[in-house]
Amino acid sequence: MGTLYIVATPLGNLEDITLRALRVLKEVNLIAAEDTRRTRKLLSHYQISTPLLSYHSHNQASRGPDLLARLKKGENIALVSDAGTPGFSDPGADLVASAWEAGQEVVAVPGAAAAVAALSMSGFKGDVTFVGFLPRKESKRLEFLKKLADERRVLIFFEAPQRLGRTLTEMAAVFGRRQVLVVRELTKIHQQCWRGELTEVAQNLGAQEIKGECTLVLSCPQEKPVKVVDLAAFLVQLARDSELTGRRLADHTAAELGLPRRQVYQTYLHLKNQGLIP
Repeated sequence: MGTLYIVATPLGNLEDITLRALRVLKEVNLIAAEDTRRTRKLLSHYQISTPLLSYHSHNQASRGPDLLARLKKGENIALVSDAGTPGFSDPGADLVASAWEAGQEVVAVPGAAAAVAALSMSGFKGDVTFVGFLPRKESKRLEFLKKLADERRVLIFFEAPQRLGRTLTEMAAVFGRRQVLVVRELTKIHQQCWRGELTEVAQNLGAQEIKGECTLVLSCPQEKPVKVVDLAAFLVQLARDSELTGRRLADHTAAELGLPRRQVYQTYLHLKNQGLIP
């Protein structure tokens, strides 16, 4: 029986690799890489000559069974992603699951991970949820974000540069005054970071041409001790001063006050039943 090693590789800086990872990459029979071009640069830099094979989203259906068969024959395989730790928004998780189901040994060789690195830079406290990439289609993306509107934990996203500005604008509309850290080209020479209130960061980056993959860390909502009577007064006044009604009124209020949407909507229904707002 062979062993599948889940090996973390550098995000950009080739020095960000552990001594154990280098040893494993040298000793295994095969390295399965999401991007063989990037992995080959790493192997060349450390003079590692282990055979390299591609394993990515376009060939995993055919390549996965082949790799599993080699494990069953007793070969040891190192799985590496495009960069960082395999299993975060890449097909590595499928191979790992298959290895477990087949009774093969799975061993983690921890190291660089974009989500963890960005979180450590953020300074945001609280429990954490890794979200990964958002849907590309605008309607599905906005619907997905709205489902996270009441989430009280720190959220971590990946985003492509061409969609960054639009995504930040949509996040600002859904999450209100939460703080965000945006990091592009993490650990690389041209790394850049932006941190601040969502609306401000969205405005600053909306017109900029961003290159390189981005990691976003969204803070927990700012806790505000708002009394029910204050919430009710806010809803009544907003209904009078704007054309917002129904769920749009409740959603806007929840984002503005940093309150759960369900609590705001229930207060809205109560006021509506009393005839205080339309």
